[in-house]
Amino acid sequence: MDFRDLLPRRRMVRHYTEEPVPPDVVERVLETVRRAPSAGYSQGQRLLALTEAAGRAEVARVLGDAGWTASDGREPWLESAPVHVLVCTREDDYHERYRREDKLLDGAEIEWPVPFWFVDAGAALMLVLLAAIDEGLAAGLSGVPREAAAELRASFGIPEDVEIVALVTLGYAAPDPGWSAVTSRATQPRRDSGEVVRWERW
Repeated sequence: MDFRDLLPRRRMVRHYTEEPVPPDVVERVLETVRRAPSAGYSQGQRLLALTEAAGRAEVARVLGDAGWTASDGREPWLESAPVHVLVCTREDDYHERYRREDKLLDGAEIEWPVPFWFVDAGAALMLVLLAAIDEGLAAGLSGVPREAAAELRASFGIPEDVEIVALVTLGYAAPDPGWSAVTSRATQPRRDSGEVVRWERW
């Protein structure tokens, strides 16, 4: 699919059919993360893919209190997604990389202007979202509150030095009018290009 055709199809889908996603399709989507940019080629991105019912049910249980499960006329979201992907990052990979000789600045690790481990995790999850569309899938994205992240860490044995950044759901799209009516996309206008992009000077 041409990128210009793919991008307009990107939207957050919060309800899925019961059709399972073939394992090879999931693998191709997740494999794209290996091509994601990373500062100094630190490659700190990590993914935890959950395709078995028990793991997905645990995510839905933990995040249920955050309002991301069926209620108030909204369709099942987490409960219906056949694939859950926890997008994570390992900050230490960046420090370890930038303490090597070729990355030292005046003999020391750089002062990070922004936490690039989160920047790179964002790049990785965008690749997952776009790769899903390219494979004919739909995808949704949610944040993970700190309390929920701690519980998910315990449930799935996520190491202490790996931080959960977001949850991506994958599957074949089903209608989600209940969710669509209450999401920010329905209530907030898209910013004009002139607000987003400046040329030559601010």
